[in-house]
Amino acid sequence: MPSSDPAAYAAGRGLRPHPRADCGSMRTMSTTNESRTTESMAGVPFAAHDHVRVGLLGAGARGSGLAANLAHVEGATLAIVAEPGSRELLDQRWPDGKDRPTVVNSAEEVFAADVDLILVATPWETHADLALQAMRAGKHVAVEVPIGVTIDQLWELVDTSEQTRRHCLIMENCCYGRNEMMVLQMARAGLFGELLHGEAAYIHDLRQLLFQRLPWRREMHTKIDGNHYPTHGLGPVAGYMGINRGDRLTRIVSMSTGHYGLEKWRERHLPADDPRQKETYVAGDINTSLLQTEQGRTILLQHQVIGPRPYDRLNGIVGTDGLFQDYPARIFIEDADEVDLDAEMGHVDWQDLEPYREKYEHPLWQAEGEAALAAGGHGGMDYLMLLRIVQNMRAGSTPDMDVYDGAAWSAPLPLSVASVAAGGAPQDIPDFTRGRWQEAYPGLP
Repeated sequence: MPSSDPAAYAAGRGLRPHPRADCGSMRTMSTTNESRTTESMAGVPFAAHDHVRVGLLGAGARGSGLAANLAHVEGATLAIVAEPGSRELLDQRWPDGKDRPTVVNSAEEVFAADVDLILVATPWETHADLALQAMRAGKHVAVEVPIGVTIDQLWELVDTSEQTRRHCLIMENCCYGRNEMMVLQMARAGLFGELLHGEAAYIHDLRQLLFQRLPWRREMHTKIDGNHYPTHGLGPVAGYMGINRGDRLTRIVSMSTGHYGLEKWRERHLPADDPRQKETYVAGDINTSLLQTEQGRTILLQHQVIGPRPYDRLNGIVGTDGLFQDYPARIFIEDADEVDLDAEMGHVDWQDLEPYREKYEHPLWQAEGEAALAAGGHGGMDYLMLLRIVQNMRAGSTPDMDVYDGAAWSAPLPLSVASVAAGGAPQDIPDFTRGRWQEAYPGLP
């Protein structure tokens, strides 16, 4: 079990040693999707590193932010960055007084470099291929979300991690948000009773960005109709439910609205002769999916980046004894000893969250919250995510999130597309752990 002592996290000791052999040596064994002939990577610790040398693929908006946060993480050095395009953002964001990394043009130069870990922060459709190359070059790899965009890619990432004995981590920063880590503590303490239902989303008005700085992301709206970006909401809720560690995702149904938002935006804001006026969009403005787990729980999963809707990840969890709902954060916990049987039925008032926060604030936030907020990066989440990766590698501990988490949380992308195309028909979610989900192996701290 992870340590509950904030001082342990400050010292890098909020970690989980594990008796399984570490992944310091290469092995080459074959595997299939149906049955494992290689040993699982679930619960396998890193070989201990005195210092972690890191390479980065992509220094755009996301990659340059990761680089700036990593510069503040003790025990790590960003040694090399591959960015064939503009390096302006990296130059702007790099902290003063920190040794600058070598910047090269090709991913191959990073694969060949003397680094222990490679971060992938490139457009989505390149994630899986670059992660596969990194593992085959003998490097651990941490991949921006989603880690793959097809089920075949996700299986190949799982198989290759097992074959090479290299970890493939999903960089789901939202699992390290202050509220998310607090709710994780609450769920593990049984505060909500038996968990029944979760709510997760990525709701973020990106219309202007899609036409200004993210053409590759707008292009997705011309290709597929489904949930393009499931993991920011799903990852934390999966953590609350112990997905892959006592429960697993089993199936998904998905439906989309019509597509109107991008057409209206370009009509209002682009010149009539702009070539983007001719693009044909197929993705619905809102996609809503429902996932089921082996234990019979449900998860509402929604995606909307088109439309004037305030930012929201829902971040909800419902149990037999209470619930938490985010945006804004609120809680209700039923006290069986104080139930008024004569009161009007069905009336529940939200309670003051602060007493619960004082009791359930995650020790990682207690120890590192100030440093995380100072570093910035999505309210400290990016810093804590990178800090945990480095801490685990230095201590020879298991990763917080592994290739099986990355595959399960990314799978709703292609499977929602398949479900929408089939008129909302259920789609089975593969068991990427090949049965290991039934064992309690370490995960989020």
